Amino acid sequence: MKRLLIIILFIVILINNVSATTVHGSIYDLSLNKINGVIIEVNSEPVQRLISNDGSYSFDLERGEYIITAKKLPNEKIAEEKISISSAGDFNIDLFADIDLPEEELLREINEDFTGELSFESISYFKIILWLLIISIILFLIMDYKKKNSNDMSDDLSVKVIDIIKSEGERISQKDLRKHFPLSEAKISLVISELESKNKIEKIKRGRGNILILKK
Repeated sequence: MKRLLIIILFIVILINNVSATTVHGSIYDLSLNKINGVIIEVNSEPVQRLISNDGSYSFDLERGEYIITAKKLPNEKIAEEKISISSAGDFNIDLFADIDLPEEELLREINEDFTGELSFESISYFKIILWLLIISIILFLIMDYKKKNSNDMSDDLSVKVIDIIKSEGERISQKDLRKHFPLSEAKISLVISELESKNKIEKIKRGRGNILILKK
């Protein structure tokens, strides 16, 4: 059971990691050519910053509001984009240098229903597959745990049956044996069959019942 709890905890951590958001894109000039050698940063905590030699960038962010800034050396800001992340996913946000957009157009809400310039690559199918895998693993572990417990209980019951037969002079009727256990006749019969197969006892038909004899 302890192993099951550890695995469930690991799965919860994995799901939290899967829920992170990746924001990536490129920076273009007015001719729609990628600008190389650009410093791109986002005001996350801590601040993430990179020098892009191919005009592209990628950041991993949590939910919240951010400003992505592109600068050319020495410290000339050439583009800025304000974003608000409200859901997990993989988003493409391209930056355009020297474009003067109204403030309301710079603030873009990233969500699953957004149909504007943002390219949303849904991870819904991945989440469904992950959840199905998680549920399958949990069900398997539960069934395995129950099976092991059932086997342990069966072994304990077999030992008790042997002890009772010994205490009764190494032989007892199946009917009398049942009186020692609050179990169904089917369960007792199953234990007796297992002991017979292991050559621990011998079952002899006597009238309408059976006599159980302990083998030496």
